[in-house]
Amino acid sequence: MLNARFYNTVAELNGLPDDSLFEVAFAGRSNAGKSSAINAITNQRRLAYVSKTPGRTQHLNFFTVGERRFLVDLPGYGYARAPLMQQLGWQSLIGGYLHDRPQLRGLVLIMDIRHPFTELDQQLLDWFLPFGRPVHVLLSKSDKLSKGQALPVLRKAREHLRPWSGQVSVQLFSSTRREGLDEAEDILRRWLEWPKKSPAQGEKPGQ
Repeated sequence: MLNARFYNTVAELNGLPDDSLFEVAFAGRSNAGKSSAINAITNQRRLAYVSKTPGRTQHLNFFTVGERRFLVDLPGYGYARAPLMQQLGWQSLIGGYLHDRPQLRGLVLIMDIRHPFTELDQQLLDWFLPFGRPVHVLLSKSDKLSKGQALPVLRKAREHLRPWSGQVSVQLFSSTRREGLDEAEDILRRWLEWPKKSPAQGEKPGQ
């Protein structure tokens, strides 16, 4: 597992870490299971705050996973009850970060497997993919479906993403059953250029 610890919270683009080398961002609709996915991948219960109130996360939360390497929890999108000016602020923060951050190596997009490729999910993909950075889609909450129901959704997702097959990958994921963790971790380690240590070597805290 990737060991991680909280680093800082950024409310404006000028507050981004200056010494960062590589970053991977996590995005998704509110209630898609983004925070739960981060916690599962890092093997921690409350690293990313799991809120029962959609749209609670309003800033960029940085978690260090190694020397100058970070996971970045982006604000959830699509929560209609958030005040309009607050939504516009989030869009400016997220858009500026995703468009301009040179250290960003890839985007993990979390979608509820029961409601994949919503209009907002597709808008984000259409906007982000022309930048040339890779995207890995987690079809989260796969435990909510039987295997016979989940696999056809995965096949349809792969077909939907076929035009970007060299840039976008997709998998089933369940933070509750801890399914798909190894596949997701392998993607993150490759993007962060952070090799997996052997059991004999161990892994330093925060790495």
